[in-house]
Amino acid sequence: MSFADFLASRLDNLLELGIEHALVVGVSVLIATVIGVGLGLATYDRKRSGQVVIAVVSVFLTIPSLALFGLFINVLGIGTTPVVVALVMYSLLPIVANTIVGLREVDPAVVESAQGMGLSRLQRLLHIELPLAWPVILTGMRVSTLLALGIAAIGAYIQGPGLGNEIFSGLSRISSPNALNQVLGGTLGVVVLAVLADLLFVLLNRLTTSRGVR
Repeated sequence: MSFADFLASRLDNLLELGIEHALVVGVSVLIATVIGVGLGLATYDRKRSGQVVIAVVSVFLTIPSLALFGLFINVLGIGTTPVVVALVMYSLLPIVANTIVGLREVDPAVVESAQGMGLSRLQRLLHIELPLAWPVILTGMRVSTLLALGIAAIGAYIQGPGLGNEIFSGLSRISSPNALNQVLGGTLGVVVLAVLADLLFVLLNRLTTSRGVR
């Protein structure tokens, strides 16, 4: 069977797996954004604390994904939950680092002007610093999403949702006629999701960032 025929016959299944893949990554990046931006806000003006936080989340990214999923089997079992926890861990570094860098790069003169106008610390953060740092934070979320889309495929190793199931299914019977088509179909699905996610973040940047800050 040609790859085109395979796609036509398995399109519904691939779409279902693609939606599962996008959902598990979306939920994971959303949780990582809440945690990561919170950690960045708490440490961006404390050099030592910021270094410690970045060092800790950097360690997460060095753990081989297959090994981490294997370790989670005894703690969290199999399925969606351990995949989400692992993706949150892998997504933290770009978001935390970009939040800290983005907030530290805000021009001190702008902050001092806001302070001179009588704005409180919270008002300066919400109305001046965060909007100016937002494009950099959004870039961190974008990198985390692309990273998570690739790693989520390995989550099929512990029966996680998504396109990794198609890839692992093909690899497990590599000598069968459609094995290569399955691997290619799952891989192509991840690439398509990555392109769509990238376009979404470009659109989000245009919609949520003022022209003067872009």
